[in-house]
Amino acid sequence: MSKYRHEFKYLCSENDILCIQFRIAPLMQIDSHIDETMMYTIRSLYFDTYNNGCYMDNINGVEPREKFRIRIYNADDSFIRLELKRKEHGMTQKLSCTLTREQCVRIIEGKLLSPYETDNALYRKFCILQRTHLLRPKIIVEYDRIPYIYKNGNVRATFDRNVRSSSQFEGFFEERIPTRSVMQGGQHIMEVKFDEYIPDFIHHAIQTSHLQRTAVSKYCLCRKYNLR
Repeated sequence: MSKYRHEFKYLCSENDILCIQFRIAPLMQIDSHIDETMMYTIRSLYFDTYNNGCYMDNINGVEPREKFRIRIYNADDSFIRLELKRKEHGMTQKLSCTLTREQCVRIIEGKLLSPYETDNALYRKFCILQRTHLLRPKIIVEYDRIPYIYKNGNVRATFDRNVRSSSQFEGFFEERIPTRSVMQGGQHIMEVKFDEYIPDFIHHAIQTSHLQRTAVSKYCLCRKYNLR
């Protein structure tokens, strides 16, 4: 069972990112999964119920709350994850299992998967919610992530730049898809995640006078233009 983790989010500017990167670079390791641009692109297809229950739970701060998504990196179909993100008591838990491209395409096309295809509990839960809550694809969320890690405390500090959305579900595996920006120009999101504790020297390194703690949800930001 995946652990519950602390997750802090901050709105930050391009200058904030440069300043904090300069501070944490000697303290934390850059994630090995980055490409030559020193980042990777995350593309997630989010799901919601027939009455937008996940969106409304998030807006109203309901806990516990859950969201399903399918996630790929750099438009690569060799590693596809079905993920369930759960928030409870201010902490987050992420459960995941692998999907094939064929399964993913069937989901995008609106076809129901069979819960008997596997004994994976997460996959079965998704299949059941497709039927009982009419869980369907709602929005693609895409952004470019610069990730840093620190092993003690399982700390991750990530800078998510150029958060954007798309409704072109059929292009989910295309290298580029039409998107629209959902944040003000020059505004990005920093996330800090850790298990039981975050070392003081990292906590101090990520602080700037302009940093704003926020409960912003990328999913909700991207849904505001096509809530239906």
